[in-house]
Amino acid sequence: MSKRKAPQGDNPNKDICDMLMELAAYERNVGRNIHKSNAYKKAAGAISKHPTRITSGSEARQLGGVGEKIAKKIDEILATGKLNKLEKIRNSDESQAINFLTEVSGIGPAAAKKFVDEGITTLDDLKANMDKLNHHQKIGVKYFHDFQKRISRAEMVELRDIALSHVAKEDEKFVAEVCGSFRRGWLAYYCRPFCQ
Repeated sequence: MSKRKAPQGDNPNKDICDMLMELAAYERNVGRNIHKSNAYKKAAGAISKHPTRITSGSEARQLGGVGEKIAKKIDEILATGKLNKLEKIRNSDESQAINFLTEVSGIGPAAAKKFVDEGITTLDDLKANMDKLNHHQKIGVKYFHDFQKRISRAEMVELRDIALSHVAKEDEKFVAEVCGSFRRGWLAYYCRPFCQ
């Protein structure tokens, strides 16, 4: 299973960020707790911008977006190189299957849980049950591997310039902007279909 990653580049805290992003995915997809998910993402974003290696949870707390509970998790990561909560999540077949299925375009946490409850846990299972998928999900299955390919920031800049030039031709007063991780300066990781 591929995991969503935190911002890359010269990040001396990449391991911490990656674990926090993995927890964010779990909370969004399995725990269905968007607030916790957003908290982990916010903390990972703040830590990824820190220019030096974080040495303690209390140091991380000085950054915006890192609270007491996340600081304790950072202390555990720094002390052991892992996170007990994350190890339990990784050992749960159901959690892994739900997280994987949500990587398929068109499948959200509720649909992923429903599929797992029906015994559909892999891409091959989805392919064998295409009659249970809506149009968007079928596209997600068909182009799954294409959608997982990374897109370089340089390519995104080129695509942005093309799109914005077309927008300007239609109406010079119209303002358009590329959003998401690109706008925040992160590398673009996943290509998602336009219908999403």
